[in-house]
Amino acid sequence: MPLVTMKEILDEASSKGYGVGAFNINNLEFLQAIIEAAEEEKSPVIIAVSEGAMKYAGIEFLSSMVRLAAEKASIPVALHVDHGKHWEVIVSAIRNGFTSVMIDASDKPFDENVAITSKVVDLAHAIGVTVEAEIGRLKGIEDIVKVSEKEAILTDPEEAKEFVDRTGVDALAVAVGTSHGAYKFKGEPKLDIERIKKIRDLIKIPLVLHGASGVLPDIVELAEKYGAKLGGAKGVPDDQIVEAIKAGISKINIDTDLRLSFLAGVRKFLTEHPEVFDPRKYLGEGKEIVKETVKRKIRLFGSNNRV
Repeated sequence: MPLVTMKEILDEASSKGYGVGAFNINNLEFLQAIIEAAEEEKSPVIIAVSEGAMKYAGIEFLSSMVRLAAEKASIPVALHVDHGKHWEVIVSAIRNGFTSVMIDASDKPFDENVAITSKVVDLAHAIGVTVEAEIGRLKGIEDIVKVSEKEAILTDPEEAKEFVDRTGVDALAVAVGTSHGAYKFKGEPKLDIERIKKIRDLIKIPLVLHGASGVLPDIVELAEKYGAKLGGAKGVPDDQIVEAIKAGISKINIDTDLRLSFLAGVRKFLTEHPEVFDPRKYLGEGKEIVKETVKRKIRLFGSNNRV
């Protein structure tokens, strides 16, 4: 079916109390794995593309691949800009058929964030494109996003309400204790579930959890078995993701878990088959592990059997 807007997917999820994964892609194998997993699980899905992925693979190539995959798929697919930092990137994405964009001006003062976000909303809404924005800042590193622990700020519920009222965004990313990358926590992982509930009580648009990868222990173990060095990697436990969805989160961003899964698959295959030089074989092994990880996430979020 043709691409749909993220708003269509998230409004349904929000009203029925489940979450939908936004899975980042960087190449064909990631896209194939995500779409195959979503179809098998009968789940809507959001394909996320970062500015880093655009620089790596080209926005035209990525958007064309996703549009074709969506047309051939039997489940709703939205194409979304993840952490758009630049106006020209947002415009280019819309011109290339993205059905959703995130404008991330969370590093700016509140009023400036409102002004920048409102400008994007005016442009996107005029042609039916969904807009996500962010208030509060997650620590960690992912693509072009770099935030130190000192700079990290949790989302204030009252500020979140004012922000939504003034900008008219369709979805809001909130900072409640997660972080980007594979090293999310030094101590015991803990999300501020009560903060999510307070925000949910004040605003009615779908809420988004960034930096939500679980850094799955079995995937980390598999990657390390075949030579990866990931000591200290720690993500968000499954039970806290479930609690976050119950509290009001509708969109859950997953990138690191896919990268680790692909890494584990490729390392495993090349170690076990040192004579093989056909990229379709070792990239295919990475793809299969990414697919299984996406299926696990879909079931965790409760979006399976919704189509």
